[in-house]
Amino acid sequence: MTTPAKKSVTASPGLRTERPETFHIQLWNVFRRFFWLGCISFGGPAAHLGYFQRVFVQRLQWLSAEHYAQLVALAQFLPGPASSQVGFAIGMQRAGVAGGISAFIAFTLPSFLLMLALAGGLHTLLTYHWFPALIHGLKLLAVMIVADATLSMAKTFCSTAFSRVLMLLTAVALWLTPLPVWLLLSLAAFGGWIYARWQGSRLADSAGQAEQQVQPFQSYPGKRLVLIIGLLLWAGLYLLSHLFSLNETADAMGIFAAFYQTGSLVFGGGHVVLPLVQQQFAGLLTAETLLTGYGAAQLVPGPMFTFATFLGAELLPDARVNGALLATLGVFLPGFILLVALQPLWSQWLVKPGLKHALTGVNAAVTGLLLATLVTPVASSSLLSGADAVFVIAGFIALRRKALNVIGLIPLALGFGLLT
Repeated sequence: MTTPAKKSVTASPGLRTERPETFHIQLWNVFRRFFWLGCISFGGPAAHLGYFQRVFVQRLQWLSAEHYAQLVALAQFLPGPASSQVGFAIGMQRAGVAGGISAFIAFTLPSFLLMLALAGGLHTLLTYHWFPALIHGLKLLAVMIVADATLSMAKTFCSTAFSRVLMLLTAVALWLTPLPVWLLLSLAAFGGWIYARWQGSRLADSAGQAEQQVQPFQSYPGKRLVLIIGLLLWAGLYLLSHLFSLNETADAMGIFAAFYQTGSLVFGGGHVVLPLVQQQFAGLLTAETLLTGYGAAQLVPGPMFTFATFLGAELLPDARVNGALLATLGVFLPGFILLVALQPLWSQWLVKPGLKHALTGVNAAVTGLLLATLVTPVASSSLLSGADAVFVIAGFIALRRKALNVIGLIPLALGFGLLT
């Protein structure tokens, strides 16, 4: 992370040199670039990373391709929204922590406002006969997207027999037992570490190859102290959040605490928010409300984690804006704290085989988590007829073969909902 300069910006090696900028101009440039992307970035986290690559690496050259690749790898390792974390890191690289905060606010603001507006008008909209039909279409779209995400994650994270077994065990455990998600993820990480020890010699060879490819992040004095403070802050807030857990009713502290816990455990992107909030808010939010918010998150640009915005507003109907702000802050904050703490030391850790394979176990378990959610509640509460199943299968095939993207499927899903 670089310290923002008052009068000028020093370009990284290999990047073009720009005219001097004051710190306030840097912040404004970060805000306006990310706000525009927040307005147009449809398509989910993978698409967002593509937008960032084209804008900040290729066109503006704010950072090198190698540095960008390392940021993406770090975001995949941490809990929280990967694309938002990469955006935060880019803003932080440009204008310090203030730049990261500016990037986050700008990129998230459009979808935050849209999801808050939907929550505010949901009960009125339900009185119209056509709105439940549109919601049914969105729920069918959610089935396609979760199925596509599950298959994509299985191909990426479950390439070995060990990881596939771990994925299935996690899914079965979630179907049959009330085990908390954090415990399953911890067991999966331990399993990955054991697997790394068992495969020791092969991992040493791969670590040696990785060491030659890794380029360090820009550093700063006191990075280990920042790491310790960041980890203590993250863990301390997580432990405190359990003192304010939601019971039969929701309050402000309970909402922030519940979403902070969710944001601390979400590995694998916005799709994984759904099973976690389903556990957190059982009895407080109906499956229909959860899937309505999840489906609406597909319609808006920007991060899918603004799904939390909708839920926070629904949980605190007498103060929707406060509920939305607390939920949004809670779900994003853990990942940002860890990002600031870990970024300077990340390149030194990429060559550690034990860490790499603990992460392999976590990723396999997250895929199992998504598989369990695909069956219940996503598919079980959305597929109400044979026509629904046929439409979902056709849409899923179109999505996998890239005949249609999510944007193209939205009007089809809405139209199907109205016709049926």
